[in-house]
Amino acid sequence: MDPKTLELFLQVFFEVITFAVLVFGLLGLLIPVFPGLTVMWLAILVYAIIQASLDNMTWVGWLLFVLITLLMIGGNVADNFIIAKHMRDKDIPWSSILWSFAAGIVVSLFFTPIMGIIASPVALFLAEWRRLKARDTALANTKAWMTGWGWAIAARMGIGVVMIIFWGLWAWTTA
Repeated sequence: MDPKTLELFLQVFFEVITFAVLVFGLLGLLIPVFPGLTVMWLAILVYAIIQASLDNMTWVGWLLFVLITLLMIGGNVADNFIIAKHMRDKDIPWSSILWSFAAGIVVSLFFTPIMGIIASPVALFLAEWRRLKARDTALANTKAWMTGWGWAIAARMGIGVVMIIFWGLWAWTTA
């Protein structure tokens, strides 16, 4: 294989791997505790470092990388505000919120992420039921968490899609 063909093959392979990690990160956003936007950003950071080391970075590439970085930061902050607002509107204490997040993480690690998604609201419901001794109020608080989580997923997914679009513009139009 001549050097030019090998270089092209490696570039395409690298872009396919980067895109696969971006899709993995995007799908990971469905899991409440998975830092999908950060995973996506890390893949793009590696892409930027390699492109810069090959002297393939233009000002457009740097501009898009900065925009992607701002999207990642904004998305991670907005996510927390959206969920917290819905939960704090119902006066759910941080102790119940932490039980919920801990259950989601632990169950996801030992079983599957889908089980973690189920465990998190169940843990919140149980913590609130124990605290309030009122099943209906605990259920309403769990519904508030799930509503906030749904809006946060929608926001993160939208931001993740924009990050992929910006990376695609950078990777496939500035080369």
